Amino acid sequence: MAGTTQSQLVEGDTTASEVAAGVTVGLSAILFALAVAAMFERVSLTGTLAGVPTATLLGGLLIALGVAVIAFGVGSRLGYVETDPDASAGLVASFGAAVPWLVIGGGVASETLGFGVAGGVAGAVVAGSAAFVATAVPREDVGSTVPLGALLALVGLVFLSGTIGPGWLWNLGWEQQASITAEFLVPVATLVSALYGGWAAAKAYGRFGARGRHMGAYVLVYLNALSIIGFLFILIAFVVVQGLPGLLTGVQIGAGVGPQLFGSFELPVYAPFVMNGVALLNDFQGVLPAIVGTVWLVVGAVLFAVPLGVGAAIFLTEYAERGRFTQAVEVATNGLWSTPSIVFGLFGFAFLIPRFGNRKSLLAGMLTLGFMLLPLVLITSREAMLSVPDEYRDASAALGVSKWQTVRSVVLPAALPGVVTGVILGVGRIAGETAPILLTMAGGTFVPGAQTVDVIGGFEFTGSPPFVANPELLQATSALPYQLYALITAGVGLGSNVSDPTGFRWATALILLIVVLSFYAIGIGARYYFRRQLRHE
Repeated sequence: MAGTTQSQLVEGDTTASEVAAGVTVGLSAILFALAVAAMFERVSLTGTLAGVPTATLLGGLLIALGVAVIAFGVGSRLGYVETDPDASAGLVASFGAAVPWLVIGGGVASETLGFGVAGGVAGAVVAGSAAFVATAVPREDVGSTVPLGALLALVGLVFLSGTIGPGWLWNLGWEQQASITAEFLVPVATLVSALYGGWAAAKAYGRFGARGRHMGAYVLVYLNALSIIGFLFILIAFVVVQGLPGLLTGVQIGAGVGPQLFGSFELPVYAPFVMNGVALLNDFQGVLPAIVGTVWLVVGAVLFAVPLGVGAAIFLTEYAERGRFTQAVEVATNGLWSTPSIVFGLFGFAFLIPRFGNRKSLLAGMLTLGFMLLPLVLITSREAMLSVPDEYRDASAALGVSKWQTVRSVVLPAALPGVVTGVILGVGRIAGETAPILLTMAGGTFVPGAQTVDVIGGFEFTGSPPFVANPELLQATSALPYQLYALITAGVGLGSNVSDPTGFRWATALILLIVVLSFYAIGIGARYYFRRQLRHE
């Protein structure tokens, strides 16, 4: 009976400790999110959160997290919590705990105590060594929690006491007069502390040992993954917030306000920023020629690079024997993909432009970006085809199907999702390039009037070779990346809607982001479609 009662009590205590550890992990995630928001100025250090000054709130939460982490370790060592710790936290954890203490010790010795550079180095070595020993020597539950909990409590106390507050500034004293401000240090210190606190709390949640180490690793991975997603959404939101006012300037909604399409049909919306060019008589200036130029650039590059890249991948994978030739092609394609874009731009300027009438043109820009896209299409297409199981080829050959029919009907459809993925990644790179466009295609900062390049309507049939001509492809035009670059370097605006040049720039950046994401969406939709087709087959 006594044994049964003791077992129930231990089980109840363990459940309560797991709940507390889970809450502590959640607290570290909240601190992590607040630090990211403060880093991107979505949360102001000079403002308040829930009626509490932001720096004070961060300091209090860090102290609470540090105390909770220490309590888990001490409670485990004293036997109040049932755990299964190892004899030591290990060298990796020890080095990890030593790094922040090394930075703090060096900063305090050199700046707070005024011991200079030599004193700072000595303080860093002493503090880092002490943290390493305090982590490596004790049992895992104490070594993984006490040094890190003390670190969190110390950082929180510094924020809570106002030692480092909103007006804090550390002048580094360099010739460039560089300095570190509280707006940078507080979010970064909170971010790092939250990672350490979440890792220690997750180990406690897993009762230390192998399971605890796995739980700690999962928390670090999840927090880093969430930070990547958070950075992406914050970046997009920042561009949208900054660019939306300029984009919506002069917008009208109603019957017949928009331009005419397909004869007498008129759009019910008029957005001058995306429907106008630049002209002296325009009430509102726009970037329509640059939008059209960007779209045609990407379309032309894809039409040039994808057939060549996929065809070369088919030959290298299905027909060419593995040897020095294929190895040389692999090295060359990897090197080309790593080549800076300015080199491709110089190639287009020196090789393509002299062959197109010694002037910049849309066709030269298309081919230059196509050469940039070609290596990635070849690499990803070849890897996608190599990943197709050989059983597919053997089964097709057993049915008496020819080699080309096998490639066309079996290998290529199975590899299409991988090919589309490569095209998506390549388009994401070339759509935002500036240097190649500057050297091969851009005719000026702005295209006069509302003229846009009409590639489809520009085709003409001639009586002499090549029998088909398109003067539109040989005209210089603009593109969004180059126009944005020119706006930033010029520092001026044009027209009533850009009396504030910054708003015009951010609106241009927003349109560029929308165009690039639209290409991404088309590629992702195509990849999803091909994957569904493969499943149904």
